[in-house]
Amino acid sequence: MHQQADFVPLNIAVLTLSDTRNSETDTSGQALVDLLLAAGHRLAARDLCADDIYISRAIVSAWIADQGVDIILTTGGTGLTDRDSTPEALSPLFDRTIEGFGELFRQVSYQDIGSSTLQSRALGGLANQTLIFCLPGSTGACRTGWNAILGEQLDSRHRPCNFAAQTRSGAHLR
Repeated sequence: MHQQADFVPLNIAVLTLSDTRNSETDTSGQALVDLLLAAGHRLAARDLCADDIYISRAIVSAWIADQGVDIILTTGGTGLTDRDSTPEALSPLFDRTIEGFGELFRQVSYQDIGSSTLQSRALGGLANQTLIFCLPGSTGACRTGWNAILGEQLDSRHRPCNFAAQTRSGAHLR
């Protein structure tokens, strides 16, 4: 008989990478904040920066080093334009890449946007016991990523496995 697992709230930081949005127009970052709070998690930090390799890498590096951050969600910069640089900025920080995240995101996104999902370079990785998930900049894509993948994978009660146990806050679940 398996014991019912308890919910473990995780500390989640949200970073929006955009050259056009500000704190008032950042609907994608706000959607992620609303979704994570509604799920019972805690907002550890939130920031918005230009789609710049070195600025975004510096912010995410600081959060990776912060013992109070379990998960980093980014939105924006995953497309193919000249300014989209999230994969180039953040993948060098990964200790391990979660290949299945981008693959699954594109699969579920296909239902909404068809073949345009090919232009998404959504990705995930693990660095210093901090999980990092990079989502596209559209609010719809952020909701899709949360509702179809992240919501249950960041829930410590999800079986047969979940990402909560890979974090500092969920270490006792291992």
